[in-house]
Amino acid sequence: MSLVIDTFMCRKDNYGYLAHDAETGRTAAIDAPDAGAILAALKTRGWRLTDIFITHHHGDHVEGIPLLVEAFGARVTGPRAEMERIKGLDVAVEPGETVELGATGFTVMAAPGHTLGHIVYYDAAGGHLFTGDALFSLGVGRMFEGTPGPMWQGLAALRDLPDETLVYCGHEYTVANAKFALSVDPGNSALKIRAAEAERARAEGRFTIPVSLGLEKRTNPFLRVDTTPIARAMNLVPADPIGVFAALRKAKDDF
Repeated sequence: MSLVIDTFMCRKDNYGYLAHDAETGRTAAIDAPDAGAILAALKTRGWRLTDIFITHHHGDHVEGIPLLVEAFGARVTGPRAEMERIKGLDVAVEPGETVELGATGFTVMAAPGHTLGHIVYYDAAGGHLFTGDALFSLGVGRMFEGTPGPMWQGLAALRDLPDETLVYCGHEYTVANAKFALSVDPGNSALKIRAAEAERARAEGRFTIPVSLGLEKRTNPFLRVDTTPIARAMNLVPADPIGVFAALRKAKDDF
């Protein structure tokens, strides 16, 4: 099995992704933030869109669906919990199910919090994880609809995936997230190196995505809420990861 990923920018800071199954030629857009950018990427690659995989209902992730369906008749898959809020959804899926893209299978995983029904798509064989706005490079999405407990539990399940897994998130927020991360975890040497590398990458016009999940585990404070440095920064203890997560998310909101 061979999955080819094309990464490009959409809108102001959204990432666009095309996942192409080389064995069958099927191609999926991961979310649909900008039909124009997706159409341009398809033309450059010479691929035909067959599928659209939606992570959550927010407009900057679904806005391009109508034009893409009109152009290709693509099948739209997304979270059952948000099916009434996503126009044009053809296939509604739940956590634990598998979504097929030709010879590639994606496990659907729950990632509630940013929205209640937010899901992510995990290609275990290839080691690709499309996280939408649930998990960012050095951060997590704002908790618009959920509560700290389920949001942390969803992130903890993602953290359990192999270190070599590549994370593809919905936005380019790494530099801003790094500044907050350093404010709560200033002694983290790996984080300092990564923050500097992110600054250089963006200054040179390079993407900071994908990033290995292993590096996220070492540097993303939201995946380290059960460690002593992050708990102490929130004046709490590692034995209360949900409490630490809630305090950390509030601190980021106010940063």
